[in-house]
Amino acid sequence: MDFSRIKDWNNFKTRPFLISGPCSAETEEQMQTTCQQLAQSGKVNVLRAGIWKPRTRPNAFEGVGKEALTWLKQAGIDNNLPVATEVANAQHVEACLKAGIDILWIGARTTVNPFSVQEVADSLKGVDIPILVKNPVNPDLQLWIGALERIHQAGVTKLGAIHRGFSSFQKTAYRNVPKWEIPIELKATFPEIDIICDPSHIAGNRSLLATVAQKAMDLEMTGLMIESHINPDEAWSDAKQQINPESLNELIGNLTIRSTEASSFETSSELTAFRKIIDEIDESLIQTLVSRMALSEKIGQYKLDNNVTILQIKRWEEIKKTRMEHGHSEGLNNEFVKNLLQLIHKESIRQQTDVMNKSVTVG
Repeated sequence: MDFSRIKDWNNFKTRPFLISGPCSAETEEQMQTTCQQLAQSGKVNVLRAGIWKPRTRPNAFEGVGKEALTWLKQAGIDNNLPVATEVANAQHVEACLKAGIDILWIGARTTVNPFSVQEVADSLKGVDIPILVKNPVNPDLQLWIGALERIHQAGVTKLGAIHRGFSSFQKTAYRNVPKWEIPIELKATFPEIDIICDPSHIAGNRSLLATVAQKAMDLEMTGLMIESHINPDEAWSDAKQQINPESLNELIGNLTIRSTEASSFETSSELTAFRKIIDEIDESLIQTLVSRMALSEKIGQYKLDNNVTILQIKRWEEIKKTRMEHGHSEGLNNEFVKNLLQLIHKESIRQQTDVMNKSVTVG
């Protein structure tokens, strides 16, 4: 898909481009008060609120519904700011367009289903308002790209992405693990696409919002979507991840926004020198891995000749233990070393399996 015709839609002059508002529109008063306080900070570019809330289990608060579109739109008019909300089907899109909502986004639970995305895309034909697409709940880059392509094929040119993290069975500090490598790959593949980070859904806890927001800025993301509520602890949905407008103002004010390019010739030359060294080290790493895999192939042949199984658990556990201890002693992160070893081991298993399979084919 060629996204080269994507238009600048946010008119941002400085990062971060900030989208904020309550997780859910609860009452007209709550919307008015929250949005007024957010607008007064001068840092918010777009006001947001959830109108329809997809919940994991029944009997949870699922949003006020289209009645709240009027509250959201009026908050935007009163504070001279555009407004945004999530849509999941054609009926949502129709109601939002009728109410004059300025920006729509497709949620993670919708992005995961191509049929639902296509329904939304079809309902947007002939309309070119900004559309943002959240990553799917599972870490699938192609599914995310596919959703963006479907919306783009409908004629939408004001298109952006939202990184909100990914569901995981593993217990982590995050509600949704960020897996930063996935939005980085999206940006590398389609540099025209602006990416907004959603620290609220990544963190799931207000204590982690600042850390996630800073990381997003350091990775050159365009902006942030952060949920804000006048009384977060009393919020009807996702209370733990929301902050009040005053705390949001403080969080944004404390962010360090770094330049995307070296600011001087001297700095640029120094950076170039460092990168040259990294290039040389990377080349050496590749050659080392080539040598290691060549040995894995020879080991595979030995195991074949001597009727030995490919997987040797004791040897694998020994490798993990000794290499992780060595890495830790050298100051490397344990999780990084573990992940690296697992990738190398997986490829080694593949190499040895190929040796075994060739023997079967020949026989």
